[in-house]
Amino acid sequence: MQKRHVVILGSGCSGLTAAIYCARAGLQPLVIEGREAGGQLSMTTLVENFPGFPSGIQGPELVENMREQAKAFGTEFATGDVTEAHLGERPFTLRLEDN
Repeated sequence: MQKRHVVILGSGCSGLTAAIYCARAGLQPLVIEGREAGGQLSMTTLVENFPGFPSGIQGPELVENMREQAKAFGTEFATGDVTEAHLGERPFTLRLEDN
């Protein structure tokens, strides 16, 4: 069993943004990607409403850029679905499919 300060469920824009901020704060986050890494954004073609890209950017490219940025600051990633969550007492525990 690994202990973590922060576990983020989901690797879409929100999850990856949270990972970047947590990693920069030294919290060593773990992102659980689920079966569809990158979420809906990984299946989106042109994203025209994300700041910093006046001509737009392809969804998979944006997800990959965010993922690499999170990794650069120390975020770790796991793939799988959470099958159990015990949040009633500390420490909280999560169980992934095979882990």
